Amino acid sequence: MKHQNVRFVRGGLVVGIMLFVLFLTGCYESPTAPDPGEAGTAGVMSIVQAGGPDIVIQTPETWEDLVVFAHGYVDPDAGPTAWRAQLEALGPYLPDLINDLGYAFAATGYRREGLIIPEAVEDVVDLVDVFSQGYGTPRHVYLIGASEGGLVTALAVEQHPETFAGGLALCGPVGDFRKQLDYLGDFHVVFNYYFPGLIPNSSPAGIDPGVLGSWGTEASPGPGQLQVINYLFHNPTPEIQERIRKLLRVTRAPVDPDDVTTVATTILGVLRYNIIGTNNALSVLGGQPFDNTRRWYSGTGSFLDDWRLNRGVQRIKAEPAALSEIEQQYQTSGDLSRPIVMLHTTKDPIVPYWHEPLYRLKIFTSGSSLLHSNFPVFRYGHCNFELDEVQKAFALLVTKVRIAEVLASL
Repeated sequence: MKHQNVRFVRGGLVVGIMLFVLFLTGCYESPTAPDPGEAGTAGVMSIVQAGGPDIVIQTPETWEDLVVFAHGYVDPDAGPTAWRAQLEALGPYLPDLINDLGYAFAATGYRREGLIIPEAVEDVVDLVDVFSQGYGTPRHVYLIGASEGGLVTALAVEQHPETFAGGLALCGPVGDFRKQLDYLGDFHVVFNYYFPGLIPNSSPAGIDPGVLGSWGTEASPGPGQLQVINYLFHNPTPEIQERIRKLLRVTRAPVDPDDVTTVATTILGVLRYNIIGTNNALSVLGGQPFDNTRRWYSGTGSFLDDWRLNRGVQRIKAEPAALSEIEQQYQTSGDLSRPIVMLHTTKDPIVPYWHEPLYRLKIFTSGSSLLHSNFPVFRYGHCNFELDEVQKAFALLVTKVRIAEVLASL
């Protein structure tokens, strides 16, 4: 399965951004400032700090503003610098293109790979301090992030208006993080109901280490993933095809009706986040975040089939500690004092579009509507944007920041 990607740069640079990352333990120390020479001069700085995050900073000859990039998913065993692939995947180097627009650029690996959203917010704030100490204080700092980085962006703009002038959040789980985990968990248990034993010892309650070891990667599927691919998509029987249709109808997982290949993309994509992310989430959140004890699943096309599904599907109860952690650390408030712009594909199979109206409701309740703009992109795929769409969204963000400053000065 190949994820749809965000194209950030000229010539079709595709910056791969994925959602639900996996945990690597390790010590963390706050980053220290580099010593690039005269602050504000052009140059490239790239450091790996012992016990701390990997940082990339690059400036053009002249600059006033800084763009900070909040990266997305990185495989757990890929190493502390693996996130840098998102800066150069399939095209030119993202910092070069940000510099071409006249902005300084900074990005950081987080203090560990994994479900690390609240800590990642701290890390991007620390990064701005690192940049300011070494290169001079920016006039404005704009934060851009997609998927997991989109949620990091929204939380950072809400919580740190003293640091960020505004944010561009792309395809992030900004509306309700608990509902995001429930969406993934629902897909998992319904998949297991329709295809029992196809992924053995695997559910939202935990993933067997053998399943993890056999799943492989997106680019190189392992035996476990290949077994799923072969069973579901290589000459499937009419019965298997009907079960696939019911799985997608019940879970409301988006596909493109005009492109049959998106059925496999959706199923394998959502399964990947379940297989790779479940044990990590249980560890990081301090318990079980998924609860379907009172969920009524529907959509099979028959009340009798719905009843059989609800009678046979695995039921799991959430633990209070995990739910408390989510509410305290992972949920946006919608309370803004700085502008934020959001883009989201309407048929995103990984982070569904329904996050956007949920965030809009928070914005309305908090009275921050003028500071928020959301643009639906009527397309299938996770973070599947065209270059001009991202460019226009960023231009709008800059404009909103400047207007807010003018209004504040009146």
